Formats: sequence, C-alpha cells, structure tokens
Amino acid sequence: GVITTDVQGRIIILNNEAERLTGWTSQEAIGQPLKTVFNVVVDLAAQARAPRSAYRNELHSILSLPESATLTARDGTERILEQSASPIRDKQNEMAGVVLVFRDITQRQRDEAERRKAETLEQLGLLAGGIAHDFNNLLTAIIGNISLASLLLPPDAEMASRLVDARNASLRARDLAQQLLTFARGGAPIKKTTSIGKLIQDTVSFSLRGSHSRSEFQFGADLWPAEIDPGQISQVIANLVVNADQAMPNGGTLRVSCDNFRYTATTTPDVPDLTPGDYIRIRVRDEGVGIPEQYLKRIFDPYFTTKPKGNGLGLATAYSIIKSHNGLVTVESEVHLGSTFTVYLPAALHEELPAEVPGVIVQPVTGTGRVLVVDDEEAIRTLVNFTLTRLGYEVMQAETALEGVNLYRLQLEKGERFDAVILDLTLPGGMGGKEALKKLIEIDPTVNAIVSSGYADSAALSPSPTKPPSWARSSTKSSAPATSISAATSKTAASPPAWRKISQIDYLRNSPR
Repeated sequence: GVITTDVQGRIIILNNEAERLTGWTSQEAIGQPLKTVFNVVVDLAAQARAPRSAYRNELHSILSLPESATLTARDGTERILEQSASPIRDKQNEMAGVVLVFRDITQRQRDEAERRKAETLEQLGLLAGGIAHDFNNLLTAIIGNISLASLLLPPDAEMASRLVDARNASLRARDLAQQLLTFARGGAPIKKTTSIGKLIQDTVSFSLRGSHSRSEFQFGADLWPAEIDPGQISQVIANLVVNADQAMPNGGTLRVSCDNFRYTATTTPDVPDLTPGDYIRIRVRDEGVGIPEQYLKRIFDPYFTTKPKGNGLGLATAYSIIKSHNGLVTVESEVHLGSTFTVYLPAALHEELPAEVPGVIVQPVTGTGRVLVVDDEEAIRTLVNFTLTRLGYEVMQAETALEGVNLYRLQLEKGERFDAVILDLTLPGGMGGKEALKKLIEIDPTVNAIVSSGYADSAALSPSPTKPPSWARSSTKSSAPATSISAATSKTAASPPAWRKISQIDYLRNSPR
C-alpha cells in the first residue's frame, strides 16, 4: 500500500491496496490525519531501534516509524506490516510531505514461526529419538522379565501384586518414551482408513475414568472416513482430554464434537494456515480456568507448561502428530470460561472403510523350529531366548549384524537352516539391520524374517510398494510374538519368504502375563 501526506501529516493520496488494508476508501481518507486512517500499534523495542529523525514537525512521527508494526483496519482486522517512510521535497529542497510504503507480511511471519517451530521439533527429535530408543530397549527387558516372573508365581501370591505394580510403573515410563518418539523420525504415522467417531468416543471415555468430569458427545451424521494412524490420533485426543480435565480441578463438562468440514477460499470465518479441502473437524471444549493470552502462542512448544507437575510434552506431541497428518490444531481460550481445541484432519472421501473383523480368543502358541535372534542388547537376547525356549523353539543368538549373517550362512551350509530370524532394525556398527536383511535374502531368498525396532511406529517398517506383499504389521494380541514365529516357522524352504515386523513396544504389550 502507498499513502502520501502533506506537511501537516494529512492524507492526500491513498492507493487501492492501502484502501484494502486500512478499510478506508480514498474519498473518506483524503484530508484525514494519517494516524486516524493508518492505525498502527508500534512495538516499543522496535521503535527504540528505529533511526532518530532530525525533523521536529508533524512528519517526525511518520518518518520515525519502525520497519514493522501491527495495523488495525477499520473493521478490527489486525495485520503485521513491513513499512518504510521517505520525505517528499520540493524544488527548494524543503519538506513538502511524506510517502509511506507498506506491505502485509502477516502470512510470512506465520510461515517463519512455523518453520522455527519445525526446526525446534526436528532438533528435539534427534535427541529424543536416540534416548527413547535406548530407553525402550531397557523397558523391554524390564517388563518382559516382570511378565515372565509373574508366570512362575501363583495368582494369589503376595509378590504377584508387587510385580503388577512394577509392571504398571514401567508401562507409564513406556508411554513417556512413546511421546518422545513422536518428535523423532521413528514417530512417523502409519496410516490406514479409519472411522474416527468410535475412536474418539472410546479414547475420551477411557481418559476420563476416575475423573470428576463428565463428557458430552455431538457427532455429525455420516462422518467421512479419514486416513490416519489410529494409535497416534488416539494419543492426540487423550492428551487434549487430560489437559482439559486438569483445567477443571473441581470437575465439569467436557464437550466433544466431530463433523465434516469443507474449507474453501470463501469459507467464513477464515482459518489461518488451513489449506482448502475436506476435513474431519474435532472440537474439545472444557469449562476450565482458561489460558492467559500471553501463553496462547507458546502452548504447543516442547517443554512449555504452566502446570506444577506437567512435562510440557502433551500439547507439543499433539501438534507434532497432527502436523505429520497434514492437519491443523488450533486453540481458543478465555480466562475463567474455558478453552476449545479444534483439530482438522484431512478426510479420505474416496477410500472405503475396511470391514471389521470380529475378535477371537487366541490360545497360547507353541511350536518347534530353529530361531536366530540378532540384537545388540544382551538383556533382549536373553529374554527372547527364555521366552521362545519355553514355547518349544531352539534359539541361537548373535550380537551384531555381521555375526548374525555369518551364523545364518554357516547353519545353512551345514543343512541346519533357521526357520526364522528376529532381527533388530537399529543395530549399531558398520552393518545395520536393513543391510543385514538384504544380505540374508542374498544368501537365502526364502528367509523368514521378523524385524523388531525400538521405534514402535517406525516409518521404515511401514508397508510400501518396495516391500513384499507379505510384509505385515504384527498383531497386538497377547500371543503376537509367538504367532509371528509360528507363522514364519510353518513355511517350508520352498515357500515364498515370510516377512513380519514386530516393534519392541508391541513386544512389551504382548509379553506373557
């Protein structure tokens, strides 16, 4: 926009863009003092940095404006501007007026803020990913051994209840590790087409168990399906619900709504940063203490919290997950009245919902066969060895990828082929898990491999066109590890290779109880 004033600071010219940004027509603005039409709030720090002007008349305040300011238009709309003012001189080099040039940089500022936040999350991910992966290895050994010890005790033994307490505490530590992994590359979503209504209702009901708060649901008719990672979206809903419940210490009503939302360029009100398209819109509204305005811009930052016992990861995790789903999460809040969090998830209008498979009771799986366990953690190898041996398998171990490949080749040459290989994806050293798997396929194209990872939702383990059709995510039933082994060892040498994956966090959930 361009505005020109005379020596008294009154407007004499206003171009079309300036009319749009200020909300004043040229006819209305001409003759008005600049500060009446150009209503800006100047940041004091920016004003202090602005160069001092030598002029001491009405033009002084215009020429000394800082490079950026917030303009409030006639209709109340606020925009961040980048501006520059220059004097207009006549033939005698006297001041005749000022020309003010400015542009709207609101979107650029938002994009820069998003970029800085993304960089922060990426840096945190590098740190959190390594810590959480090692943490999961330790928890695998701890929870697995607790579960196995529980099997050896009578159900009514006093020590059994102590082991249950220890296991529950370890599971809470596992959940914290999972939140850390959300920021890491291993936390990429593994999406599938899902009906989100039941997922929301189940998650909210579970999260409010034992709470003084109650929930009310309002779901639109014929909700569109969404392509999401159900586990991660459930985590988002749970984090928002827990946050809302904590904002209502004396209890209250949590209102959760979900509807179809089609966003276009003409949709009102405008939703900043949301691209046009079809979305599932989820709202979580509480009657809590509300969030002070000065905190609203920081509540999605990692480790920012206003709670005495908060860790600052709940909302940051929710933000990161929704961002990885190409969605958006926003917040509106008023102190003493409550907060409303709104989540926008892209709809999958052209995808069909998979048919629900009725639940079945899975009996403990036993079997026979030779299994090779390749993992750099001795505690993990010992645990898997103990578990599979009890189920009837013959187990051999290798600490490194190279050792595992050589052992597989040796046994194959001796005519004692392994029926299955459990291979850690993140083995340290020169040869990692992926490289080891390629070597095993070169040695034996019919190898039966079960890939494990401390990253429960590793994108490297996601189905893709480059992986065999039989590559599948392990079930989360109580016998999943044994079921995967049984499926692999039931193949004959002439059968196509059986590929399975099972995460170490899945193993924690699936260990014998």
